[in-house]
Amino acid sequence: MTADPAPPAAADEPVQATDRDALRDALKRAASALKDEGIPFAVAGGYALWVHGAPESEHDVDLAVEEPRVEQAADRLARAGFAIERPPEDWLFKAWADGAEGAGAMVDVLHRLNGIPVDLGLLDRAEEHEVLGLRVPVLPAQEVVTGKLLAMTERYCDFSAMIPVVRAVREQIDWDRLTAATRDNDFAAAFLFLVRRLGIAPADES
Repeated sequence: MTADPAPPAAADEPVQATDRDALRDALKRAASALKDEGIPFAVAGGYALWVHGAPESEHDVDLAVEEPRVEQAADRLARAGFAIERPPEDWLFKAWADGAEGAGAMVDVLHRLNGIPVDLGLLDRAEEHEVLGLRVPVLPAQEVVTGKLLAMTERYCDFSAMIPVVRAVREQIDWDRLTAATRDNDFAAAFLFLVRRLGIAPADES
């Protein structure tokens, strides 16, 4: 799950291989640092979905950490060479891989997802995967897709970015659970209607 993801890059701004290399390196460095410190965390957002078979993230790395361990996580990442930025949003901090704000790949460290504090209950549902040569916990596709749909608003409602994602992970989704969990979000309901019409999700029998 992730909260208020940034809009995707314009179609005429393809992501370069070096950008992906930088994101992968930032993911590996940040995950290794948190793992070494014993801080409960999980890969979230686009890179979690990438692990589960979706297209690779093009913008940043999302990691979810237990809310009481936020300051410890920020301190550990700073010692690992990341520059820590505290944005106005109170549900995350940003860690910049090249040691200065705005420099290099960005890691969003999330301690609330859609307004709900990250706790051990959520992190315990993460599954161990080998990612870039490192064994790390990764949130299930079900959790991440649910969060992305709940984050849809009038300002951010990019169905074209989500369609290839859900197509790639559709066998890992409990569609009835997803429908129930996102029932109160009209944009999510519209998206689910569309993917059912496209044959990506099974028809709603209710």
